[in-house]
Amino acid sequence: MKTIAQQLNVKDFPFSIKDANGNEIYCEYSNGFWYRNEWDADSRQIYSINSNGYWWRGKYDTNGNKIYFEDSTGMILDNWPTNL
Repeated sequence: MKTIAQQLNVKDFPFSIKDANGNEIYCEYSNGFWYRNEWDADSRQIYSINSNGYWWRGKYDTNGNKIYFEDSTGMILDNWPTNL
């Protein structure tokens, strides 16, 4: 399967795509390595995956504190408030 840069015949690297808020949602390098990010409405990164298969996801509280993290290695950090 072709990467986005290969599909678009990009020759200038790194190739990057940003959302309307300026957050990088995709980046690819000349060697084919890429990563994709997702952001919440407050421009906090909540997910990332790369071409090696590594991924992570996180959640934030209303104050912007990371309260949950998990990744593809099985690591889980859970700081959800207990008073919900």
